[in-house]
Amino acid sequence: MQLEEPDRRLLSILQENGRISNQDLADRAGMSASACWRRVRALEEAGIISDYRALLDPSRAGLNFHAIVHVTLTRHDHGHVDTFIAEVQQRPEVLDCFSTTGEADYHLRVLCVDLDAYNAFLEGFLFRLPGIANVRTNLVLKSIKHTTRLAI
Repeated sequence: MQLEEPDRRLLSILQENGRISNQDLADRAGMSASACWRRVRALEEAGIISDYRALLDPSRAGLNFHAIVHVTLTRHDHGHVDTFIAEVQQRPEVLDCFSTTGEADYHLRVLCVDLDAYNAFLEGFLFRLPGIANVRTNLVLKSIKHTTRLAI
């Protein structure tokens, strides 16, 4: 689907407020309610809008330990890689997992209640995965910028 200017306006507004009513969205985007509904529906069907969610404040939800975890595997055969990916995808502490170039193979963004919970995550899960060569943790001291909005 090729995004047109009205689509970009709708996406921008929805990224600000995913709970906006169709009528308010249409008014802000400068179109009729029926045209707005059709365009949003097309964006959903095309997979451009993949979901609607509530964004939570981690610290107010009791998740005060935030780390970036750098993981290096011993080998990159499909067995180790597939197992690592499947297991990491199941862990609620892991918010993001990126496969990257550079020194580490994977970078995880992990949120836990506290240091003890993080230690349990490491010892009870990550260190037990086959093929883990090295794990390095960087503690997040302060979040400077965090957004879920895409530059449309």
